Amino acid sequence: MSASFNCEENHLPSKSSFTSLATSLVENFAKNRPIHANSLILTIYGDTVRAYGDSIWLGSLIKLVEPLGINQRLVRTSVFRLSEKSVLQSKQQGRRSYYSLTHRAVRQFASASKRIYAAKPLEWDGQWRLVMTSLGDISPEQRETVRKELHWLGFNRITTGVYGHPSIDLDEVKKLVRDMGLDNKVVILKASAMDAKHLPVSNRLLSQCIDLEPSNEKYAELIKDFQGILKAAKQETDLDPALCFLVKTLLINRFRIILLKEAELPDELLAKNAISRRARALVSELYQIIQAPADQYFIDISETEGGAFTQASDDYYSRFSD
Repeated sequence: MSASFNCEENHLPSKSSFTSLATSLVENFAKNRPIHANSLILTIYGDTVRAYGDSIWLGSLIKLVEPLGINQRLVRTSVFRLSEKSVLQSKQQGRRSYYSLTHRAVRQFASASKRIYAAKPLEWDGQWRLVMTSLGDISPEQRETVRKELHWLGFNRITTGVYGHPSIDLDEVKKLVRDMGLDNKVVILKASAMDAKHLPVSNRLLSQCIDLEPSNEKYAELIKDFQGILKAAKQETDLDPALCFLVKTLLINRFRIILLKEAELPDELLAKNAISRRARALVSELYQIIQAPADQYFIDISETEGGAFTQASDDYYSRFSD
């Protein structure tokens, strides 16, 4: 359960600048540290490092997370555990260690990024994606791995061995199944109601398999914690780069965790006043305001194998754009 950092203006002293609000957010996080360090480090890789290059010096990573209450020992422990799980891989140059995402992790992050950085939920073709894992001769270990991978992609369990998603590109699922050598053991389908008359009923019943209440609570916390910071950021022109980087990291980390624990419903199945819409709008606006100064801070203190980071990929600058 993530802690809620009370950063609304009416709960703070009269000075409500971006600096004071952002500092409060960072200090509260460092004090309470409501998530595992592994999660925050993965967010930095997925949100920033991957956009600029393949790897980052361990010393740079230590500097980036130190203000968030994560010390050198904890960073080293986290990257070691992530390497054991085949999420990170290391390369040694002299006495320096550089860490990058593995091929498998890059694939997972690419898929997650499509959901995280979209201006709105992807358009829906009205068909549900179904994956059946209980028909073929699959070992319990393989079935559990598939379940975890599908969960990462945003699938929800419909019933035993059957997982549903409203909008994902099935090519991602096909690649996952192929990489695991399960082409002939997992069934991948697209399904919809037989006729327009039954379409609302089928969509409603399938949507009910997705429990949005826990996510809605988390979205409400996110809005409460960041709306004051957004308002302050919109009113100021000289934002502190270090604080921008830390706020951007905490913002995306919170948003990412919520999204990856649910199959986000398309617009067609969401209520007009859905809190997830408001949360995405807030994240999008704040992210675009603080992105440039946050990047400058990252470039100033971070190093990759070839030296300093320079230019991010083109798609990095189109995040949250229509």
